Amino acid sequence: MYKLTYFLLAFTLFIGSCKSDNSQTANGPTPTFDQVSETESIMSIIENETSCFYARDYECWKAHFAHTDYAFQAWNNADGTFNAKVGWGEIDARSKKYIEDNPVPPDGSSHPKVERRNMKVKFFNAGLSYLSWNQYNINPEMNMYTPSLETRLMEKIGGVWKIVNVTSYWDYVNLIPVAELK
Repeated sequence: MYKLTYFLLAFTLFIGSCKSDNSQTANGPTPTFDQVSETESIMSIIENETSCFYARDYECWKAHFAHTDYAFQAWNNADGTFNAKVGWGEIDARSKKYIEDNPVPPDGSSHPKVERRNMKVKFFNAGLSYLSWNQYNINPEMNMYTPSLETRLMEKIGGVWKIVNVTSYWDYVNLIPVAELK
């Protein structure tokens, strides 16, 4: 009887000393990094890349991308076709040609104002995140927005966030007058 009591006491102490793991959230482990700060850093990269592309600044634009063989870029065109490139070499060649073939006036922009809404951010770990949002791209005349759905896959390379994947779907049919975008 003494052995059974001793065993039950030891077992109870052992079970009682086990702490529940509070490092879990509904979406997985509690992050060990500052997601707010990292999201701000990522958004800075995304905003700068967009501004550089719309200003047709090739050197600035390419600085924000992961120059890897697994980088990906896809978008639709107004005529119903799409473009998709895999690997930095293909992305670089296509985008450089587009930038050169579609200039804007000095200090100009093809879309001088961009609004982003409904931002969703998912960190898979401290060096990999996924973002999606609705974007509204104003025309040079500043009177109509072209809406788009945007996604990015971001990877931290050498301590700096880089764009690994751009997917951009524009609605060229349902333009939104400036006064109607609430």
